[in-house]
Amino acid sequence: MDKYWLERTELLIKEDGLEKLNKASVLVVGLGGVGSFAAEFLARAGVGNMTIVDGDTVDITNINRQLPALHSTVGKHKVEVVAERLLDINPKLNLVKINEFLNPERMDEILDKGNFNYVLDCIDSVTPKLTLIKSAKKRKIKIISSMGAGGKTDPSKVMVKDISKTQNCYLAKQVRKRLRKEKINKGFKCVFSDELQKDDSLKMTDGTNYKRSFYGTISFIPAIFGLYAAAEVINHLVKKN
Repeated sequence: MDKYWLERTELLIKEDGLEKLNKASVLVVGLGGVGSFAAEFLARAGVGNMTIVDGDTVDITNINRQLPALHSTVGKHKVEVVAERLLDINPKLNLVKINEFLNPERMDEILDKGNFNYVLDCIDSVTPKLTLIKSAKKRKIKIISSMGAGGKTDPSKVMVKDISKTQNCYLAKQVRKRLRKEKINKGFKCVFSDELQKDDSLKMTDGTNYKRSFYGTISFIPAIFGLYAAAEVINHLVKKN
């Protein structure tokens, strides 16, 4: 591997750490405000094998918070925009692009074939998020799940904890409630903020793509969620035997 661009990283995690990252395989599902930044941080750290999944195109309303969203990319597929950027960071990245919203059968198929060391759930809708969490846990694949970044403005309130320790997050509350019915009460990490949501920033939708509502968002909160998720994955991969 050409390591010159990773010289600063190698000083920190040594050649052994670089090798672990280069051999690792990571799945990122959802390339919005959280997932796009997480994927970039993984690539810049030297993760060698990545699968990115999103069936959406860039919308003008994504520009305030999503890495692939520019006026020049509106209407383009997020997977394609993110892929081009990741390969420009690391041309040797073994990258698989999946341009679709995953149904449960496809999630199972991808997880069975991928041989992943870690899954990053950056989906912002409850039903597919639950499906991915259950599918990963069933296969004993490590997963970190991003909870609600909307309606929040304080980066100091963002943290990583087990799903059972999340609080002041409506999305996490829904996820915990639904998982309890599946006898899953704990056992995977989440990125969340314990800042109270600003309820006056809520907007209802027509229910397209499983979303019935969304909160207002600011540029830096989804990005810091992506940062925390990527950091958890990278540190795990570097430390593992």
